[in-house]
Amino acid sequence: MSGFVSRLGRAVPLALCLAVFTPAYALACACGCTVFDVGTSSLMPAGPGGTAFLEYDWLDQTRNYSGTSRAPSAGNEDKRINSNFFVAGAQYMFNEKWGVMAQFPFTSRRLETTEPGSYSVFNHSSLGDIRLMGVYSGFAPDMSTGVTFGVKLPTGDHKFAGFDADVQIGSGSTDVLLGLYHTGALSVDGRWNYYAQALWQHEIATQNGYTPGSELNGSVGASYELFRMGNVAISPMLQMIVSRRGHDSGPAGEADETGYTRALVAPGLQADFGTWKLYGDVELPVYQHVTGEQLIAPVAVKFIASFAF
Repeated sequence: MSGFVSRLGRAVPLALCLAVFTPAYALACACGCTVFDVGTSSLMPAGPGGTAFLEYDWLDQTRNYSGTSRAPSAGNEDKRINSNFFVAGAQYMFNEKWGVMAQFPFTSRRLETTEPGSYSVFNHSSLGDIRLMGVYSGFAPDMSTGVTFGVKLPTGDHKFAGFDADVQIGSGSTDVLLGLYHTGALSVDGRWNYYAQALWQHEIATQNGYTPGSELNGSVGASYELFRMGNVAISPMLQMIVSRRGHDSGPAGEADETGYTRALVAPGLQADFGTWKLYGDVELPVYQHVTGEQLIAPVAVKFIASFAF
């Protein structure tokens, strides 16, 4: 029992490192969304049992980019994309090898554009694309290495009249998901820890002439237990996130205006209250290369609350 508690104490700070990526997260937002696919609390189990979480992410895409540098806004009909992402999720590990998880996103998005020929504003809120995944963590006795696998379902709205295909809340596609992760201690006392994670997403069925680009997201991070009193611990964290998305295709896809490579740094802080844990971070781009002209967010913000049962 003491060994399990020790492993849990080492893994929990890593399990709440959030990217961000995230996506990612079935966003169908080729114009520069954040990354939610890597670093989420549900992807790094610490032991048998369940975890439920609520996540909020904010992204405001206001800067027009072409290649690796800013470009005049006149070259892009879209002027601003403001998104609020809400995610409810749960994971349950049946034992120290096998588990399942589900993620249910909801997105509220505002688009400011001149595409119809004059300045227009479109607001839309909808359920996003649900993810159902399995987890296998039996490669090592301490569950430090594992794989995730599953599908993204086309449950999100992908037909809103005011949005182009790459801005829709849902992609309309069914995708396969395949990921891997590893965690470990950097110090003997277990106060310094690290993790690495990657997730690949690829479409296998599409609709309405739109095929979103495949995506690969990876992250590495470290945490340090700065303060502990009783069952309360405070841990600052730092992670680097790298994301690569391919070009969209199909009649409704815009291959010359979609696809990107980018790297972000995300300092964050976790408060651990035992069964309850709170986490927040700020994600800052340090490198990005976009195809054509795309809107980029100068910063993304993430919050998460989780409960272990």
